Amino acid sequence: MQRSPKTGMSISTSVLSDLLKELPQLQSQIYFKASLTALSHAMEDQALAFSTEQPLLIASFQSERFYRQEAHRYRRIAQRTDQLYVLAAPETDFTNASEYYETVAFDPEKDALSHEWHLVVISQHYATCIVCRERPVNVGRSHSLELPATIDMDSARQFEGVWSSAREVSCKAADLLLERVLIYRPELESKIEQARCSFGLARPQQRQASVQRKRSSLAAKSLNRSEATPQLGFPNIDTDPFVQRLVTYLQAGQYKLLKAYGSIAVQERKERLVNSITTAIRRGNHTGQPLHPQEILNVAVQELGQALVACRCLLYRAGVTDLHTTISHEFLRSGASVAGQTWPLQNNPLFQEVVQQQERVYIADTEAERVTTSFVLAAIARQFGIRSWLLVPILYQGQLLGIVELHHCGSAPYEWAADELALVEAIAIQLGAAIIQAEAYANLENLNQQLADLDRTRSNLIAITGHELRTPLSTIQVCLESLATEPDMPLELQQVMLQTALADSERMRKLVQDFLTLSNLESGRVEWHPESLPLQECIDLALSRIRARASNEVLPKITTQVPELPLVRADGDWLVEVISKLVDNACKFTPAQGQIIIKASCSNSMVEVTVADTGRGIEPNRLEVVFDRFYQEEGALRRTAGGTGLGLAICRQIVSGWGGQIWAASDGKDQGSRFQFTIPIAHE
Repeated sequence: MQRSPKTGMSISTSVLSDLLKELPQLQSQIYFKASLTALSHAMEDQALAFSTEQPLLIASFQSERFYRQEAHRYRRIAQRTDQLYVLAAPETDFTNASEYYETVAFDPEKDALSHEWHLVVISQHYATCIVCRERPVNVGRSHSLELPATIDMDSARQFEGVWSSAREVSCKAADLLLERVLIYRPELESKIEQARCSFGLARPQQRQASVQRKRSSLAAKSLNRSEATPQLGFPNIDTDPFVQRLVTYLQAGQYKLLKAYGSIAVQERKERLVNSITTAIRRGNHTGQPLHPQEILNVAVQELGQALVACRCLLYRAGVTDLHTTISHEFLRSGASVAGQTWPLQNNPLFQEVVQQQERVYIADTEAERVTTSFVLAAIARQFGIRSWLLVPILYQGQLLGIVELHHCGSAPYEWAADELALVEAIAIQLGAAIIQAEAYANLENLNQQLADLDRTRSNLIAITGHELRTPLSTIQVCLESLATEPDMPLELQQVMLQTALADSERMRKLVQDFLTLSNLESGRVEWHPESLPLQECIDLALSRIRARASNEVLPKITTQVPELPLVRADGDWLVEVISKLVDNACKFTPAQGQIIIKASCSNSMVEVTVADTGRGIEPNRLEVVFDRFYQEEGALRRTAGGTGLGLAICRQIVSGWGGQIWAASDGKDQGSRFQFTIPIAHE
């Protein structure tokens, strides 16, 4: 244990403990770091305020990093006095030196000063001191917490000690600290002796005698500021500089505290809004499925509009090459609604600036030249009463996905605060990620649906080809084998065998032809030859073809109700094919005593054709799937009607090719069905 060669004082003892031991009437108190900082600065400023005073000032910092924050202040004080001592635990280049003032580098491992904070100022007319020791913080079973590794001005740190303006207390504190200085810098003995003489500090032996006298005469009498200075015969001094500085520092600390609370409130508000939007997005819709990108925008615009002071909040999808967009997501607090409006993008200077900079664009006042000189911006601002305008891009990995717009529509400009702007940008970042995730999920769902459709198509293809090809092949084989092995077969039976084989071979040819036709239509390999045609002529050709194919069958009654109509614009062969397949399909599911009606009428620039029957009808939930490839109402392997299930799929591809639409309608089972499609009218 290191001791002072002159006093026998141990450096492992606390200065605060030694002070309380010598002045037992003192009572220590608890101080926060912010309070001690304010007191210290006020004491230092008081030393600077009195130009005629040359005080003794001793400061002890726990470590060099805390001293570095105050070094500039001590250089200024050093210009007023040569009795300035600074103690600190070295960390970089702090060492024993006498450059500007006396610096003392104590041993942080062995000296109790590493846990203390002291400041003593003694002048001819005033004295004040702070002698404190940092309180340990309990962490589990540990009784102390190490100091932070970085410069830490945390106002919550607590210290135990004494702050006093009693001269006797300040002198004793100075005496104890000077003895600590002598341990590390004995060469300063003459300078310290001069300080003792100038400021009336007791020598070690005098201090011991004084302690004994005080203990017997003062017992538990406490010292206070009012009695200290008059007892020593010093005149009253002006304490206004100290008080003013102290109030200033305390007010500054309060301002910082309020500012910190404000920042915390803003951050909490931003996080709450971001979390609410994120939660709404993750919660999904009422079915439990993730939201669609458009639903995400609708949720976000309502949450954001409620949170911010804006007359109007818009959210819309937009790409860098889009010419315009339609506003479908709006929160409206006041002013005219923009929902449903076509919003210009390509000739919108604000949007183009967002595209180029990929940053927000803020117009504080739309009456400024930047807006009034743009015809597009001025027209929008005037029409919708926009006075202040904010655009924030929705980005994901540099890709523009959309825009968040805020409008203020008051008579005076409105300036959104920095925290509000940061909030909108934070929401935009969340929206970018949410939209991409929703689109990825939608694409995955679509891909899964396509895979399911492909698997179903494969299964249907196997079942249908197995049934449709195997049955006629078996029949053809039996007929040919019979003709080959039985030369004496009657002529009438031979004709039956040949007709049966020919019919089944035609059935196989149609199957293969339908496969090829649908494949060519879906792959875009069909060449269209549109021309102006009379619809009635195409209907007659289709009916003639059906009657020729079914010469030996009893068909339902087929009637036409086609008035005088304009010419239609279509490929004639394909139009006849559509009518033929629809009528053929109606014949399959309509009994011989039933009826099929072909009607047509004009609707706007299209001719609408209807093929209605009185057959078995279609269930409402199957009106869309009947156009799927290989669809069979009764299933692939248990059908009473022939066919591959490709006819209606082929019709849909042909009608789409000339820009028309096709759909089915039915009142239900055994209520008949109606297949309708449209053809463009030919314009002369």
